[in-house]
This record gives sequence, C-alpha cells and structure tokens, in this order.
Amino acid sequence: MLTTTMLLLSLQGWAQEQKDSSEVNTLDGHALHEVTVSAHRGGRVKTSGLGNTELISSKELLRAACCNLGESFTTNPSVDVNYADAATGAQQIKLLGLSGTYVQMLSENIPNYRGLASPYALGYIPGPWMQSIQVSKGASSVKNGYESITGQINVEFKKPQATPWANANVYLNSDQKLEANLGANLHLSDKWSAALLGHYEILDKAHDDNDDGFADMPKMRQGSLMGRVAYMSDSYMFQAAVKGLKEHREGGQNVHNAQFTMHNAQSPYLIDITNERYEAFTKNAFILNPERMTNIALILSGSIHHERSLYGNTPYDADQRNGYASLMFETDFDEHHSLSTGISLNHDWLDDQNHWYPPYLDYGITSGQVTDETTPGIYAQYTYKIGEQFTLMGGLRWDHSNLWGSFVTPRMHVKYSPSDIITLRGSVGKGYRTPHILAENSYLLASNRMLRINGDIGQEKAWNYGLSAQMKIPVGERTLELNAEYYYTHFLQQAIIDYDMGQVHKMGDGDKSFSHTIQIDATYEVLPKLNVTAAWRWNDVKATYNGELRQKPMNSRYKGLLTASYAPGLGKWQFDATLQLNGGGRLPDNHGNGLWDEHFKAYEQVSAQVTRFFRHWSIYAGGENLTGFKQKNAIIGADNPWGKDFDATMIYGPVHGRVFYIGARINWEKI
Repeated sequence: MLTTTMLLLSLQGWAQEQKDSSEVNTLDGHALHEVTVSAHRGGRVKTSGLGNTELISSKELLRAACCNLGESFTTNPSVDVNYADAATGAQQIKLLGLSGTYVQMLSENIPNYRGLASPYALGYIPGPWMQSIQVSKGASSVKNGYESITGQINVEFKKPQATPWANANVYLNSDQKLEANLGANLHLSDKWSAALLGHYEILDKAHDDNDDGFADMPKMRQGSLMGRVAYMSDSYMFQAAVKGLKEHREGGQNVHNAQFTMHNAQSPYLIDITNERYEAFTKNAFILNPERMTNIALILSGSIHHERSLYGNTPYDADQRNGYASLMFETDFDEHHSLSTGISLNHDWLDDQNHWYPPYLDYGITSGQVTDETTPGIYAQYTYKIGEQFTLMGGLRWDHSNLWGSFVTPRMHVKYSPSDIITLRGSVGKGYRTPHILAENSYLLASNRMLRINGDIGQEKAWNYGLSAQMKIPVGERTLELNAEYYYTHFLQQAIIDYDMGQVHKMGDGDKSFSHTIQIDATYEVLPKLNVTAAWRWNDVKATYNGELRQKPMNSRYKGLLTASYAPGLGKWQFDATLQLNGGGRLPDNHGNGLWDEHFKAYEQVSAQVTRFFRHWSIYAGGENLTGFKQKNAIIGADNPWGKDFDATMIYGPVHGRVFYIGARINWEKI
C-alpha cells in the first residue's frame, strides 16, 4: 500500500501530494490527514475514500502515447472511448454504458467542457499537461452541482507550486500526425510560483485506407497555451489560470477543389470546422482553523467558445459563454462529524444558429435561437465517520433555473470496511441536465438522412444507484485485488436520439430508459514487476423507440480487457500491452433498404508500447489497433454524398486501421 501525506488546499479538497505532485480529491472533500490508495504496482489505483473512484496517475499515462484525454483510457476497464462519426474525428466517451454527456467533466474540480465543447473536449486536454485523472462512478458529491448522472471525470493539470520541473514531449505516428508539448514551472518566491504549458499538433495529410473516397481522419491543426500562477501560505491559498485554444478540422471527400461551389451538385462533400475556446479560473482558500479543517473557499471560472463549421451544404455556427461561481464553507465538529455547505451560480448563454436548412433537417426552432440559462443554488452535506470502518455522507442541494424552475438534488453515500480485506460501498443520487442537442451532437449533421428535432426537449432527469465491493486477498507473497460493482441508471426524463426513425424527442409518459452495468476486475503481480489486470463488463442499455423498449443502437453489450505491464531489473525498460474485446450490439433499423446490417459482431483490439528510460528523458514506440480491425461500410452512401442515404454517424468501432508511433519525453525535476 502507498500512503500519501496530503496538504489541504481548500474546502473543495485541493491537495498537493508531496511525493510526486499528484492530487487526490476525496468525494467528501476530506483530503485532510492521509489518503491511502492501493494497487500501487500500476498507475491506476483505487482510492480508499468514500466514493468508487479510480486515480489514473502520471505513471499510468506513460503506458500509452496518451496524446490527449481521449487516449488516456486505453488501459482502463471502466471508460470507453470511440469516434462519434467517420468524418469529423469527434470522440465520445461512455461510462456505465451511457453517453459522455451524462458524465460531469471537471478540470481541477471546476465544471467544464459543457455544451458546445462536448464533441471535441477529449482532444482539448493534452496528455503531457495532465498530472492525474480521477474517474468517479455513480452519484457524486453535491458540491460540484447537479449535472453528474453516471459519474465524474476530473483532470488535474501540472501545478506551478510543485517541485520545480520542466518537460517536453514529441510524438509522430504512421499517419504523419505530429505533436509537440512544452511545459515548465518557476518558483518566484517562497510563496509565489508560475507555470506555462504549450501544445501544438498537426495532421496535414488525408488517408483513405478503406477506399471509400472519404478521409478516415480529418486534417487537423490545433494549438493551445495555458499560463497559471499560485500563492501558498499557511492561512491563504490562491490559484489562477488562463487558457486559449484554436483548432481547425478539414474532412470529407479527398478531392478538394477551390473552384467548386456548395451549390454545384458535382462538388466534393467537404467538412470544415473551426473552434476557438478561451478559459480562465481563480481559486481562493482561507484556512480559518487547521485543526478543525475549517475553511472558506471561493471559485470563479468562465469560458468563451466559438464554432464555425460546414457539413457539405449545411453550415452550423454557434457561440457559447459560461460563467461559474462557488462559495463554500467546511468544518469538522469532531473526529466523527463534519459539515460542508455553500452557494453556487452557473450561467450558460448559447447562440445556436443554422443559417440554411436543408430539406431533410427539421430543427423545430428559428434561426439564431438563443438559450440563456441562469441557475443559482445552495447545498449542505453532512458526513458521519467512525475511524476507517464506517462513513456515511448525505447531501442535498436546491437549485432554481430560469428555464426549468426549482429542483432538488439528493445524494447519499456509505462505505463499510469490516476488515482490511474487504470494503463495501453504496450510493444513490439524482441528477439533472439541460440538453443542447446540436451543440453536443453537431456530428449528426454529417448525414443526409432525416433529422427531426422536436423543439420542446425539456430538462433531463435520472436516478443512479450503485453497489461495489473491493477486496484485497493475500495470495502467496502478493495481494490479489478484486473489484465487483453494479450500477443502475433510471431516467425519469430524457432526450432520446432515435437513429431508427431519424429524430430527437423527449421521452414520453410511460416510456422507459435505463442502464444496468455489472463489472468485475482483478489486478495481480503474477511475477516480480509483471502486473496484470483482467476485467469484464456487461451492459444492458435500453430505451423506448417508437413505443418499443429496445437495446440502444451502436452500444457494445459487453467488454473484456486484459492489460499487462512489465518493468524488469532497475526499471530502465517498460513493456505494456492491452487486449480489448468489444461485444456486438444493435445497429439502427435499415427499413429494408439493405444498405447496412442491423447488428454488428464483436471485435478485438490490441495495443502495445515499449519505453526506455534514461535519467532525465525517455523514448517510446508502440502501436494501436494492431489487429487492424476497421468498421466495414463506416460511411453509408459514400459513393453519393449528396444523396438522401448518405450518413457518416453510424459508428460502433474504429474507422482506421493500425497506427504505429514513436516519441520522446524529456522530464527534469529539481532534486
């Protein structure tokens, strides 16, 4: 077991690890004295906190190329990442069998990447910028708001206040995609520090491995820069950061000819997407009584996002602004009782425009529709604890939206450890979210099939229930770590994307929509320094489509994973390999047209990497999707993209084959 001494940074649970500068934020906000994590043999560890949370450390991120957040879950059995379509390169995440829109995305415990940022958010966070990732399943704390339904994913960036460091990373793959990252921090005084992180990537050549006339991945250029400062004293702590990003994607048919016009029926089908995003945040923590952990914290954040895009003949332009504020108070009454309470304000402004509507698109709203939602809220959260054996936490928050009125979010967690061998956890909670259909699913426009979006979608509401058991069983001289869990998500109201009928509508009265997920995984050091994880997950995700309860399309029924890591001798070499088995599932109804099958079969994927470590740098080489599996007929009607059957959105698996890569990392840390 690995014990990490934590420094309390704020009521939110900001904590700096003194060993490797990674942060662990417990569900109840109490990263106070010590946080114990297990399975230190690898970089994916189960925290000992109240919630069912996995910490993906910087060590785990080195096991693959991890160019961005979306590629950081290759060795993770809980999170699925796949492309949303075969044309734009947009990635989507799935947790507990459901879309990533039901996962609350956080950056340093601040709600982020909502609405317009959703389709490409996984590519907006460079891997070398990340210090750690925390994946929490099920109902989460009410501190971060009401939006979490299936869980939370929180990203911690490298900190300016950490031990002085500088790093660089260069990556090149067989598709000629090139990435470069630079970062460093500087201690200006004993209290002030600053850091700068930079990223640039370019893919300037179109590839068409399946010979359907469309680029398998769009050409892309992206640049981003983050600057941040920190002030740390015994009684007051301050952090602030600004980030800017610009990205351009160019996909579609491979023949790009400037003399073609969008009204020329013989012109190629092109996709052109430009995104600009700017973010800023500040954190302030006032430590009133360190012994009682009495603190006041203030968080302020804001973002601006612009998108200008064209899908064939269909333009989609949108702008979004978000502002968020949270004022929190937390204290321990004694070793058994603690309280956290606070107020928050969230404001979303989204200008969602379609200047021209093709005949197959029935959006149901006027051009230039503006969504303006302001939601103030208040919460209280009580925790009762008996040593390390028993913890009970109950939270309740009240929010009022100018669009949906008042609503209440209850959540409860319990943890019981009758011995050092087993830990049992349970959770229940409700979640809400405001859907922005085209902003969050803009890739749906890469299609000529009918898309009818009913204007009155409403607010989504769901309950989530979870049970888990974590066991540490001595086997020989080592410990076998077993984890078993079950989660049930039950929607009371949901925006249904019906691929069968080509429409998006609100769940009707009496309709059902739910997800059952069962997962079992085991981790064991089978030989000295050879760590193996095996996992199996079963998904039963159903919703009511045209009055019939059916499996959600393009969703694998099960997933198997086997991953191994071997670092012999002094650890100068490291070998990593991962096998994924993705189960089959249902495809949308073809209504007898025969253009695609109505089911897809299971498929395997293999990835591997070898790394050579030196004192301050390392080199690595590897491959992804080494089985070479590619979804057949990924783009329906690719031979006639202007026809009514054209559709690039029915994706269940990889759209490109094997990819090989090489790279180098430079890491310097003051000793």
